[in-house]
Amino acid sequence: MKNNLLIASIVTAAFGTLLPADGQAQRGFNSFVPYSEVGLGLGTSSYYGDISGYRKPIKSTFALMRWSASAMYTRNFTPRLSARASFTWARIVGDDYTYNRKDLNSGIIQYARNLHFRNDLKEFALTGMYKFIPDGRNSNFRSKWSPYVFLGIAAVAHSPEARTPVGFGVTPDDTRQRWVKLQPLGTEGQGQNGVKPYSLVTMAIPVGLGVRYKLNERFDLGGEIGFRYTTTDYLDDAGGAYPDPTILKDDLARVMSDRRLEPVAARKGGDRVAELQNYFNTNDPLSTLTSDPAYATRGADGVFNDGYLIINFQVHYILTPKIKCPPIK
Repeated sequence: MKNNLLIASIVTAAFGTLLPADGQAQRGFNSFVPYSEVGLGLGTSSYYGDISGYRKPIKSTFALMRWSASAMYTRNFTPRLSARASFTWARIVGDDYTYNRKDLNSGIIQYARNLHFRNDLKEFALTGMYKFIPDGRNSNFRSKWSPYVFLGIAAVAHSPEARTPVGFGVTPDDTRQRWVKLQPLGTEGQGQNGVKPYSLVTMAIPVGLGVRYKLNERFDLGGEIGFRYTTTDYLDDAGGAYPDPTILKDDLARVMSDRRLEPVAARKGGDRVAELQNYFNTNDPLSTLTSDPAYATRGADGVFNDGYLIINFQVHYILTPKIKCPPIK
């Protein structure tokens, strides 16, 4: 609740700073003809959190980049200020093995943890936009190039999943790996001993920048990059310590909670034992992972909440009919 109130306060204050503050701006508002537009966007998504760290933003952005698609409606109220409602569907992915296997010196704890996930995010956002170059008196007189910034608030539905080890198929004889939803399993003891499961709906703050190019009177092209900082630490299903395995609901919950002792990478299936043997200089590296307290943390509890980055390219269609000047008599 405190996180939600903080987000609302930040967004309210930000929108307040964008309002016209002088007489000249007010006169521009009075002479401007508001117009609307719709748009579609396609692009990429990147995740930041316990499995893809904030401390390495470039690597986290590109190592496991996935897809995103957006639809939006924008109302331009003044030459500089607009409001947008948008829906975005984006997939994010994290994998300890892929992210850390080429740099064990700095990522051995995460590599040994062997967690992974995928999560399809459904985001509904309301954002305010400020254009650095103002429009003319109506949509026909839009600036040729229009860089802008935006800030808003969003609700995000999500449900992290991970692949099971071999042997946890649909039937006892099914040896295939399958994707299972993690929140119902309570992999950190949620749902037991009075600990509530984490919510599958979270709030987020979208903030970013973009640029628009006027193609003709009806169409604009655009590019945009926007970061979302959420109020949850569980987009990746990892946020705290390993639970007592005896309190977990079943064998599937136990094996999905702790992947340290699996000899292969949980998502991709690559061999881990040889690399761990070389790093620890022992023939039995897996026992080290359960005896050394350094490897007893499942998630970086209390550091940062999870976030994600959307980069997309857009096409916009101007809805307002063409404005014709009255004939001169």
